Amino acid sequence: MSTQITTAMVNQFSSNVALLSQQKGSRLLQAVRQESLNGEFGYFDQVGVVNAVERTSRHADTPFTEVPHARRQVAMRDFELSEIIDSQDRVRTLMEPQGWYTQAFAAAIGRAMDDEVIAAYFRAANTGKTGGTSTSFLAGNQIAVNYVETGSAANSSLTIGKLRQAKLLLDAAEAGVDPDEERYIACGAYELRQLLRTTEVVSADYASVKALVAGEIDTFLGFKFIRTERLPVVTPGTAFSDANPRRVMAWAKNGVLMAVGENPVTNAAPDPTKGFNIRLHMKATFGATRMEEAKCVEIRCGSTYV
Repeated sequence: MSTQITTAMVNQFSSNVALLSQQKGSRLLQAVRQESLNGEFGYFDQVGVVNAVERTSRHADTPFTEVPHARRQVAMRDFELSEIIDSQDRVRTLMEPQGWYTQAFAAAIGRAMDDEVIAAYFRAANTGKTGGTSTSFLAGNQIAVNYVETGSAANSSLTIGKLRQAKLLLDAAEAGVDPDEERYIACGAYELRQLLRTTEVVSADYASVKALVAGEIDTFLGFKFIRTERLPVVTPGTAFSDANPRRVMAWAKNGVLMAVGENPVTNAAPDPTKGFNIRLHMKATFGATRMEEAKCVEIRCGSTYV
């Protein structure tokens, strides 16, 4: 063959496109209470616990039983993305970008929803008639990074013992015991791996944990597991370690509320400020709050295991 054949060699490009690795949409939205909302703020009322009074004499006056009321405030937040699709660029490419950009935008909005749920889970909730009172996460529902069921305290990642303690806290508060209110755990791939390492082959829990980590089941000890890599550490901006553990969530569904003012809306229209090229735009409005402290548990998980 001619030594000049290289002149005729060509490059081939594909019109197929693949989204890079990312969380595609929300994973937590289906695990919390959802409400629609029209307004800058939303208020969601609660009725507390009452106790029966024993009647100790005949013809006694009817007792007055005051029913406690509470309220949680949700503030709406707006999120959006946009990109210009230049017609002059489109004729120079094999791909049709609009559909792929739309998928990328939808994935981003879903992640923003999860971030709002996670932030609301741990931050102080606005309570009271107008949301003027700040209610912090229940300190007694925080499982320490060095929690062990027996023996000396030792730092650890996610363990069977910590899961059992989370279950105990919810059970003792009668939180999420109704058949129609599921319990969930949100943790990362690291915690799932460490959970598997905490059990021996002879353990009765081993088969269930192995199936959970392998994705063959999604429920263990009554909790449905959701993997997310978006959970914060105790001190954001500082490296994850035993001294700065990850904040794993364990909750009953109605313990967290997501109010949606506007579901994700996509528009594609000529933009006169950009040469009448198509502007692809997506927006959504939503906000979240922790509805009940007794239904939310924090499991602090370090970087080592016991």
